[in-house]
Amino acid sequence: MNEQPRRRPAKPHRRPKKDPVRFLAFEALRAVDERDAYANLVLPPLLKKARAKGDFDGRDAALATELVYGTLRRQGTYDAIVAACIDRPLREVDPPVLDVLNMGVHQLLGTRIPTHAAVSASVELARVVLGEGRAKFVNAVLRKVTAHDLDGWVEKVAPPYDQDAEDHLAVVHSHPRWIVSALWDALGGGRAGIEDLLEADNERPEVTLVARPGRSTTEELVKALGEDSSLPGRWSPYAVRMAEGGEPGALEAVRESRAGVQDEGSQLVAAALAAAPVEGRDTRWLDGCAGPGGKAALLAALAAERGATLLAAEKQPHRARLVERALAGNPGPYQVITADGTRPPWLPGTFDRILMDVPCSGLGALRRRPESRWRRRAEDLEAFAPLQRGLLREALKAVRVGGVVGYATCSPHLAETRVVVEDVLKGRGGEPVEAEWIDARPLMPGVPALGEGPDIQLWPHLHGTDAMYLALLRRTG
Repeated sequence: MNEQPRRRPAKPHRRPKKDPVRFLAFEALRAVDERDAYANLVLPPLLKKARAKGDFDGRDAALATELVYGTLRRQGTYDAIVAACIDRPLREVDPPVLDVLNMGVHQLLGTRIPTHAAVSASVELARVVLGEGRAKFVNAVLRKVTAHDLDGWVEKVAPPYDQDAEDHLAVVHSHPRWIVSALWDALGGGRAGIEDLLEADNERPEVTLVARPGRSTTEELVKALGEDSSLPGRWSPYAVRMAEGGEPGALEAVRESRAGVQDEGSQLVAAALAAAPVEGRDTRWLDGCAGPGGKAALLAALAAERGATLLAAEKQPHRARLVERALAGNPGPYQVITADGTRPPWLPGTFDRILMDVPCSGLGALRRRPESRWRRRAEDLEAFAPLQRGLLREALKAVRVGGVVGYATCSPHLAETRVVVEDVLKGRGGEPVEAEWIDARPLMPGVPALGEGPDIQLWPHLHGTDAMYLALLRRTG
């Protein structure tokens, strides 16, 4: 009598184990995608909550931060790699699945996490957030990704530079093609410069503090941080750079708004406007687009040292409240109001100095907000154009003859920078304005590579700052 073959006992069902670090990173990525949130606003409260629960230590927080920002910065490259490993169009992959895949690809190709750990942790996360069936798909794709390192994959998925330079750079450096083209036009020059810029966009920016004059000093900030945890600013006399992992909110000067977190490029713009020569009276200053308040706080401190008054105007009420918070405790006279700079409540010729840091595409801050590059479209600039010209036009009316207007924007795109200024000065779309350029370069002493002037474009790869633009104009009639 033949014995029946014994059946293997079924494997006991294993509940997937939730990895708090990767689960938190996934939560942040989903918020960025589903709610159009920004990682720099979503991630800190998630990390704070995890620390409060005892789930995280400093190393966990650092890993979660790297997973979120690294995945967002390299999304374009990782999308191309995933697309090469699947048998369907990428658009048919559900966004949560793609988030898990791209985060897994980042661990495999962009970190030192061992291959087996990166795959197994990603598959386990997929089991938790996607289910067993999709976890098998994630496992299959990531095992294909392990066939090459990042350079090997880039060679496979990016078109050759000599066949399509812009598309090559877009895939290699993870920027949309239209942004590569726009940045290249603004920068000029050959391949080396644009590659340096795109690489700088993918680096984690330093946290830079500003010591607001008359309220704190760089020496105070360095002492509070410790010399081993701080560096002097590269160019701004008010700047202190923090070591990686530092907590600005732990500093007393920051909590009291005597100092703040502010990119060195923004500091240079405010300081240059304050240093520009004006003819005659110099007592009334305006920040016409003041939210969220960093430049306004620095201008208010500089104005107070000279006995001048700053009016900080912001159209959005919630941003006006941020300005009030930034200026709280300023010893000099200032006022914060909610007002639209294109329909100003003030009379023409009221002010001696005006800063108009206009709303823009934000292409100059892609280091800080990497998700912006995937949200913006070339046609978005058309929506900003009338507003930017209207704000500059009204600013030139609001400044008195002999006074100075600073037109600033956190974008190097020519359509948002020099073209706007030239259009307003020549009366395109409105009445011509009697004003002259001021050479802004001498007002940023010690800063190299400022171009031919008279306006200034700062660059991440040349100056270590956001790509801030500044044009200074003196009203002549």
